[in-house]
Amino acid sequence: MAANFWTSSHFKQLLDQEEVDVLHSPDKEKGLTLEEFKFIKSHMTSYISKLAFHVKVRQRVVATAVTYFRRVYTRKSMTEYDPRLVAPTCLYLASKAEESTVQARLLTFYIKKMSLDEKYRYEIKDILEMEMKLLEALDYYLVVYHPYRALSQLLQDAGLTDLTQSSWSLVNDTYRMDLILIYPPYMIALACIYIASVLKDKDTTAWFEELRVDMNVVKNISMEILDFYDTYKLSSDERTNAERTNAILNKLALKA
Repeated sequence: MAANFWTSSHFKQLLDQEEVDVLHSPDKEKGLTLEEFKFIKSHMTSYISKLAFHVKVRQRVVATAVTYFRRVYTRKSMTEYDPRLVAPTCLYLASKAEESTVQARLLTFYIKKMSLDEKYRYEIKDILEMEMKLLEALDYYLVVYHPYRALSQLLQDAGLTDLTQSSWSLVNDTYRMDLILIYPPYMIALACIYIASVLKDKDTTAWFEELRVDMNVVKNISMEILDFYDTYKLSSDERTNAERTNAILNKLALKA
């Protein structure tokens, strides 16, 4: 599995931070800011997770859906591709890619149930039409490698299985950022172990030295995660977040 990552489309599509933090021209012209762009991505990541809970799919499907969602917006503008439709469609596509298929009818039922605005209560045809657009935007590359498997293997190797819960939660939270588009999954796993070990006062210095990984990269990822908690963590009021997201997106005068 690890060897396959280096020959995968996922590896070939890894980006630099500067390539991820890009506002496309149509969004810039409408006045979207980078802060608003990041806010929308973070809120819609939360929305995908809530929708996934209702349709009962596993965490891997959520992670894949979020990766698709974030990857799409490195290539397409939010003016062209409305995140309120892209997000559930990414979940639908990911459920098929991860062989945990969700019926489009069930998905649209919960979209309507969760929507604050009747205008965005999408039908099956909307999901299916957007699915074809997303496949093209993703160049039909649907295989995504995640940190979870590497995390379990590394914790076992380090004899730190007691850190499983805390480090697993950290990995889940990394999908609120763009790390999966920038770093190899095993490096994200190592950063989460590093943070968890520091929080639990575990000395992992010798183990990390044996791995011979670039600790500068591990520490950089760790700092990005900690900075996110300080700077971009969403308020617990999801209704307020949804209303803010709609207000931002409505000013883009999105295409139907």
